[in-house]
Amino acid sequence: MNATSVSPHPTSSQGSYDAVVVGAGFAGLYAVYRLRKMGFTVRVFEAGSGVGGTWFWNRYPGARCDVESYEYSYSFSPELEQEWDWTERYPAQPEILKYINHVADRFDLRRDIQINTRVKSAHFDESRDYWTVTTEKGDSVTAQFVIMATGCLSAPRVPDFKGLKRFKGEWYHTGDWPHKEVSFAGKRVGVIGTGSTGIQAIPVIAAQAKHVHVFQRTPNFSLPARNGPQDPQKAKQMKAHYPEVREKARWSGNGYALLGDVPAKGALEVSDEERNATYERCWEIGGPTLPRSYNDTVFNKAANDTACEFVRNKIRQIVKDPKVAEMLCPTGYAIGTKRLPIDTDYFATYNRDNVTLVNVRNAPIEEILPNGLRTTEATYELDTIVFATGYDAMTGSLLAVDIRGSQGRELREKWSAGPRTYLGLQTAGFPNLFMVTGPGSPSVLSNMVTSIEQHIEWISDCMDNLRKQGATRIEADLKAEDAWVEHVNQVGSKTLYPTANSWYMGANIPGKPRVFMPYIGGVGNYRIKCNEVAAKGYEGFRLGGAALTSARSA
Repeated sequence: MNATSVSPHPTSSQGSYDAVVVGAGFAGLYAVYRLRKMGFTVRVFEAGSGVGGTWFWNRYPGARCDVESYEYSYSFSPELEQEWDWTERYPAQPEILKYINHVADRFDLRRDIQINTRVKSAHFDESRDYWTVTTEKGDSVTAQFVIMATGCLSAPRVPDFKGLKRFKGEWYHTGDWPHKEVSFAGKRVGVIGTGSTGIQAIPVIAAQAKHVHVFQRTPNFSLPARNGPQDPQKAKQMKAHYPEVREKARWSGNGYALLGDVPAKGALEVSDEERNATYERCWEIGGPTLPRSYNDTVFNKAANDTACEFVRNKIRQIVKDPKVAEMLCPTGYAIGTKRLPIDTDYFATYNRDNVTLVNVRNAPIEEILPNGLRTTEATYELDTIVFATGYDAMTGSLLAVDIRGSQGRELREKWSAGPRTYLGLQTAGFPNLFMVTGPGSPSVLSNMVTSIEQHIEWISDCMDNLRKQGATRIEADLKAEDAWVEHVNQVGSKTLYPTANSWYMGANIPGKPRVFMPYIGGVGNYRIKCNEVAAKGYEGFRLGGAALTSARSA
């Protein structure tokens, strides 16, 4: 028998573990690696049929990371860093998934991961300081700790359009793409949404389809990726200097080293000629650096406006039809306050004869028809619909699980007015429940791998310290949580971020509370805070347990 035909994954679970981890993406895999080395027993439940998390599900055409490949990778193993070679500047989904599977195999992580298993509930038992976790398959296990590594962009949102069930063609969501090739050849395709996924998918689909109608509600800023084959010399330099690069990333503002330090000058402190020359260099280099080329664009609207107008003028230069160009020019929000895509030929795609842009802000979609869709102004015949409509970001995957803490309180009920956490790691009333890159942490405003590693290391060190102290419980203190939520809001309010109706604010989900969810104070500053909290005996957390209580009373 071929060894590869034997599944290395467990198929069912029972009994008790030190920790249950929900999700087997970058965070879940590192949690297994780290906890196992510390001597903890761990079981991972993964809803998908393989590891990879975001990169397992997001297989849509053009799916690609917006962080350069050599930084979008683990730093915990020097051997792994040296042996893996990336082929492109910005890695595509298949290559990232190949990398994640390589990590799972190289460190023998699959034997602790149960795939095809969606977690249904997690309930805390106060009398015993442990969680009971159940799955939709009927597994029921107990664990002292639960680590929610469910990802920030893993709950796809399909708008509740009237008539969708009657559509006779095929429809897909970019976040739940089939694990088979989808052909658009000869098809009339409707793409709904022009966020990051739509911007990546539209040029690829347009190159295949008979015709593409893009249904745009809000035009988006996007910058050229200038992607291409990996420069061998640059790769060699990265591998030679990985320790310094990683250390710089850990203490940076965004978790990247290659983006460089915050500039000393503001956009309004230089001449128009110097500023435009700077923006032009950033545009030609590619990547997300343009709005970061001055230190005030995230705080000062007038400064930000200079970057906005530069990009709008680029759109007008690229798109030949002036009316279409203006439809594609974003207004009413600051560049960078929504997720800023980087693209390959996105705006140029609208010069194709087989691409039509439809403004659904002015003429909303009324109904999906058996053979297309109807807006308030026109009917469009379609063979295929692609929903690039985003996710219930940051909280959606957490609240999809029935999580109940002390006294049976539901997390959904506690967060009904918006998520509240201490450091994005825990929420008061839910002992021994950890979140990875949760609301209130740098999370989606950072290089996710940098932030994931920091969180998993902090959580695992915390568990190790509790074990040494004889503590069986750790819980965020409500006052500390309130103070942290206030701090996150204060820092966010000093920027332009809350002025945009973005998924950072939950604005893409009808009825979702409008709260600025990530922490914008910087990856390095956040790391300092987390380290200080741990050094002060987990300040802001309440520790408990029989052994700890006895030691303190002695």
